[in-house]
Amino acid sequence: MSSPPTFKELFRDCQRTAIHLEARDAYSKTHSTFVDWKAGRPIDPAERWSAWHSIVSEAVSRGVEVRRARIVSTPVSEYIRFEHEVTEGLNIAAGEQVRWLPRRNASDLLVPGNDFWLFDSRLLYLNHFDGEGEPTEPEITEDPEIAKLCESAFDAIWSRAIPHAEFEAR
Repeated sequence: MSSPPTFKELFRDCQRTAIHLEARDAYSKTHSTFVDWKAGRPIDPAERWSAWHSIVSEAVSRGVEVRRARIVSTPVSEYIRFEHEVTEGLNIAAGEQVRWLPRRNASDLLVPGNDFWLFDSRLLYLNHFDGEGEPTEPEITEDPEIAKLCESAFDAIWSRAIPHAEFEAR
């Protein structure tokens, strides 16, 4: 069994769009950057995640539209406050568009059960996590029906989500 492509490879091969849905209120609480943030240590997101910043900014410079939507409970969790605080210096600085949707505003939407990346409306990279928010084995599919379902869900979420600059993480 071959290993899944890296994000560098996925973004390198992407031509038009890369969309990402995040729907958890917490991810790995042992991640060193989150631990440093909790301890009040200064964080330069573009420096901390320089490889990610490079991957995304290179794709954006080629004309790839990169969008990230986050569905969050409100009031937000400590982890979401952390994500919100680093988003400007990492995601936005790299060229991503980011929006936030309070979970209570998603009740009438059909939302996939897993976070995902969808590249060029065809290659779906499903993120799987254990109950503590630690990543497990990802799943990749090019099934056109699943890709269309996830893209439709993302578009519905995106259309009512709040742009990062207007969202208050409280």
